[in-house]
Amino acid sequence: MWKCAQCGEEIEDQFDSCWKCAAPAKEPVLQCLRCKENLDYCGAKRFYEGGHFAASMGDLFVNRERFDVYSCPKCGHVEFFVDLPVKAIEPV
Repeated sequence: MWKCAQCGEEIEDQFDSCWKCAAPAKEPVLQCLRCKENLDYCGAKRFYEGGHFAASMGDLFVNRERFDVYSCPKCGHVEFFVDLPVKAIEPV
């Protein structure tokens, strides 16, 4: 058994990705561009464009983006990566 780094779900060893969030079994090792230290995964963060007025009216006028965030424990450098949707396999 292994524990998913993104959602914390317990996954059997025979699977190479999480059944719940599709995260890979092993997170890629990313290095800081400044000091070459391994980056720590901080989680997936959601950001939105719009003011408080738009947020109170719901999600109709708000553009939301989700990013995977990594930070350097040595120098504090932060990296954002777009959370791309999983593409469905189209039949041939």
